[in-house]
This record gives sequence, C-alpha cells and structure tokens, in this order.
Amino acid sequence: MTKVKKSFLIDMDGVLLHGSKPIPGAEHFVQTLLAEKRKFLVVTNNALYTTRDLAHRLQLAGLDIPEDNIYTSAVATAQFLDDQLPQGTAFVIGEVGLTEAIHRIGYVQTPVNPDYVVLGETNSYSFDQITIAIRLINDGARFIATNPDLTGPSEQGVVPATGAMAALIEAATGKTPLYIGKPNPLMMRSALNYLGVHSEDSYMIGDNMRTDILAGISAGMDTVLVLTGMTQESDISDFPYRPKFVYNSVGEIKMQDLE
Repeated sequence: MTKVKKSFLIDMDGVLLHGSKPIPGAEHFVQTLLAEKRKFLVVTNNALYTTRDLAHRLQLAGLDIPEDNIYTSAVATAQFLDDQLPQGTAFVIGEVGLTEAIHRIGYVQTPVNPDYVVLGETNSYSFDQITIAIRLINDGARFIATNPDLTGPSEQGVVPATGAMAALIEAATGKTPLYIGKPNPLMMRSALNYLGVHSEDSYMIGDNMRTDILAGISAGMDTVLVLTGMTQESDISDFPYRPKFVYNSVGEIKMQDLE
C-alpha cells in the first residue's frame, strides 16, 4: 500500500518571515514542498490583506508561494458565512482582505438589518463604525470576528488587534463573538477541506503554542513547533499539551522524520 505524502498547514509570521525578512532555511523548506509536490497552505490569522497581497509579500522575501497556497482568517470567515447562510448580508469592519473575501461569496455588505456583524483587523478603527456594530448586534445581528489576537506588531510597537476591539463590543453588548481564526480548530478544518486532505495525514507547523499548536492538536493533527517566533523551548512545559516535534527553525525540518 502506497504511503500518503504528508500535507502541511504552516503559519506565516514567526515561521517563514520576520517582518519582511525570510527566516533562514524557509526558502529551502518551501522549495522542498514544491519539488516534492506536497499539498500545503500558509495559514495566517492576518485578515488585513488579500491572498494575492500576501503572495506578493512572500515573493519579495524570496519565498515563491502561489496565491492558491495561502489561507487567511478572512477567507475562513467568508467560507463559514457561505456554509451557514449563503447569499446573506453583513456589516463588515475590516480592510480589503476581509471585504474582498466576503464579496467573493456573494454577500451584500450593508449597515441595514444585516444577518451578521463581521469584525476584522483594520489600520484605522472608527468610533462611528464600532457604534454602528454595537447597535446592530443589540438589534439581533450575529457577531463574528476573524481572530482573537489582542495585539499585532508594527514598526512603532504593538497595536490593538481584532480581539481587543471585539472585547470592547462584547462589553457594550454582552454578546461574545464567534472567533473563526486560530486557535479555533474550525479554521484548521476549513483549511484541510480546502486542500482535500485528512487531519491524520497532515502537520501543523507554527511558532505559537497558544494558537498554532493548540489549533493543530484540537483539529486532530500532529504538530511541529519552531523556535523562531513567539514560543521558546523553555515555555513548552508551561502548557498541558505539547507538539510532536520541536525544531529550531523550518530550515531544520527533516521530511523523513515526519513520514
């Protein structure tokens, strides 16, 4: 019986990139995936940018990853909405990565009696938009957020992210959003379905125990932690779960170990 080639879901920031710079060994790792015709997706909670934008960002860093191999929390959110209520309506707070994904599934974006309020990351949160969202949720719109990240990085330091804004809206409405992105295994399941692969034949590679590794384990996948991002080796014992493999970086991953 022929062994199934392992597939991979791979976090982006802290695994393949640091800011705009590739992590040493990432280019070789990506080339290996492509040469061996592995099924893989770069899976990111980043909902600011379209998959095309992110493919361009990766290519500028020397990582030639096709747009079809990128899966964002915005895409996962749009897929969830399409599965739950096709051709619905939503009031959306977010950038083009989210608004385009929701347009693509045929949703109308409107502040008039929407089925959903959808919150994502944006570079300029508007008090007026937040106020509209609060009123719509109080009037019965269902509350969805792309991911629970409280902060994000910028060149000037941390900035508030989706989870922080969602907490503000939750405090004002008493309604907790459904978060689609990591660590919710829903995003992992959606990504696996997109690839057409099974969890038992796939690995989640990430740098964050709280999001990447927890999401992978919760979705029934084996996991690989790399030590080039959020989690250090000394942190692993703080958690009640652990990754199957730990590497210093993706450049040290040996495919034969993972088969």
